[in-house]
Amino acid sequence: MLKKRIIVCLDVKDGRTTKGVKFLNNVDIGDPVEMARAYYEQGVDELVFYDIIASARGRGPILDLISRVASQVFIPFCVGGGIGTVEDIRSTILAGAEKVSLNSQAVKNPDLISQGARIFGNQCIVLGMDAARDPEMPSGYRVYINGGRVKTDLDALAWAKKACELGAGEIVLNSIDADGTKAGYEINLTRMIAENVSVPVIASGGGGTPQHLAHVLKEGKADAALIASMVHSGQYTVASIKADLDKAGIPVRM
Repeated sequence: MLKKRIIVCLDVKDGRTTKGVKFLNNVDIGDPVEMARAYYEQGVDELVFYDIIASARGRGPILDLISRVASQVFIPFCVGGGIGTVEDIRSTILAGAEKVSLNSQAVKNPDLISQGARIFGNQCIVLGMDAARDPEMPSGYRVYINGGRVKTDLDALAWAKKACELGAGEIVLNSIDADGTKAGYEINLTRMIAENVSVPVIASGGGGTPQHLAHVLKEGKADAALIASMVHSGQYTVASIKADLDKAGIPVRM
């Protein structure tokens, strides 16, 4: 049986790791280079680094910081934020990332997904999607961009399918409604996307206890769970979460 992955997310703003709730009221919580090293030593399966203001400010990725983080971890490392061209993808990979997450820029220019997949391989191209409940949309969820600040006309399910057709090899699915709340993942949204695409789906937004992860990995059909607040707060470690998942019968890499 394929093992489920535990992924820690570092939201980075002005070179520092930050954390907010539903994309608001972000506070500085530390140095991303030191935090990356600590989570690697705790046994995290992958690390995701999001520059949460790059797209809104219209600038590219901070390559120096990406390189410094990459030098501390020897696991898959995904970078998102401000990656708007094939050259941005190339420079981010050369700085040490194995994957790039395309979110706002992919909505603005869907060809970026297909170009990136063709040049670097589907496994390098991750669709980052921020979605929130909206009864006006066919699936019940609308896609937002620019760090959840700007709503689009895209339906979440339709966009997920389209991105996979274009060549995305994975989807990080973030629920804006659940983000940072530590009240549990958006199970319905996660299951709906996971059942309708052929690529791995990573659940993001709302993880607060190991039981929440177990629920989304089982009931939500997610291939991986992304966590932030629950480990940033020091309440849990990656190792303790994996031990609880193992007890719950979830296959994880110990």
